Amino acid sequence: MSMRWHIISGEYPPQPGGVSDYTRLVAQGLAEQGDAVDVWAPAVAAPAAESDDAGVTVHRLPDQFGRRSRQMLAQHLDRLPSPQRLLVEYVPHAFGWRAANVPFCLWLASRRSDSIWVMFHEVAFPFERGAPVRLNLLAAANRLMAALVGGAAERAFVSIPAWRPWVESMLSPGTPVAWLPVPSAIPVVAVANAAGANGQVGVIRARYGGGRLLVGHLGTYGRLVKPLLDASIPALVAEADCSVLLMGRGSDTASRELMASHPALTGRVGASGPLAPADLSAHVSACDLMLQPYPDGVSTRRTSTMVGLSHGRAVVTTEGALTEPMWRESNAVALVPVGEPDRLVAAARSLLSNVPARTALAERGRSVYDARFDVRHTIAALRNPS
Repeated sequence: MSMRWHIISGEYPPQPGGVSDYTRLVAQGLAEQGDAVDVWAPAVAAPAAESDDAGVTVHRLPDQFGRRSRQMLAQHLDRLPSPQRLLVEYVPHAFGWRAANVPFCLWLASRRSDSIWVMFHEVAFPFERGAPVRLNLLAAANRLMAALVGGAAERAFVSIPAWRPWVESMLSPGTPVAWLPVPSAIPVVAVANAAGANGQVGVIRARYGGGRLLVGHLGTYGRLVKPLLDASIPALVAEADCSVLLMGRGSDTASRELMASHPALTGRVGASGPLAPADLSAHVSACDLMLQPYPDGVSTRRTSTMVGLSHGRAVVTTEGALTEPMWRESNAVALVPVGEPDRLVAAARSLLSNVPARTALAERGRSVYDARFDVRHTIAALRNPS
């Protein structure tokens, strides 16, 4: 049975971001099942061609979920028969107002005639003892926002199980909550002559690897992840005689800073910068191993790890507070504790020197991804939630 969806998101391509990519993936998946999909997202800075995905209509809002956006949404929805299915891709800072857009959440809570489903990608900024008052005020505003939206939700989803008890405490009694892992938004592209030196993958390996094994990292090089890379990449390059390819927004700056601090890395660390999905797929496929440390541990919302798994790359990552048991139980990745860069380097070095072990890990990772995380599971959970 086909249905109509109104997806509300703080970002949508060509706007960059993980939620942007995820929202398009979900919109495409629902449309491919015969559903009609309306996406509501903020305007882009410059005019751009909208998605031409069949069955998906993109509406650009006049502001960042302010009064004019609420009016536009209400006028459109009120012209349609009730109830309408609203799927909110919830991230508190995505709705503007410096992550404190309580009026928009009040508006959502007022749409009692509609069927509101909420995907909690994030819930709230944390309270921290000793933090500046403005940050704890933000944490309080975030909790009010989540409670307003959660209280109006007919159904809720969380990107990691660790947030389930927190979200459940904000919902009306009896509202179902399901864990909905975030899949990779980068399709695996079959590159012509990929195994040959003249194929795209071969060219990338030659450019960045220089005849050595190639270790990749995909990310945005934020203030919490970058120190983990700075603490591990120099030792890994020295001990494993490999090259490193940094991919994604911020990779150019990260590579320059690494080589400035460690001149011996010159010529051994490269950067792709931001890439179109097909090109990113080829660059990931060119890597022998992905190094993906996170300060709170790998979790099922870490799309950078999902990209590596879906491409059949062996992944070395960290186990921390948000790491779900399934990662150790499935043996889909090589896990080391957060805060132990020596062990991270040792795990990566061991896999680089052992082709059968690296191949087996990559195959397990791809199998686990297909069985648990592929986007078809997301679409099935949304269309057949029981």
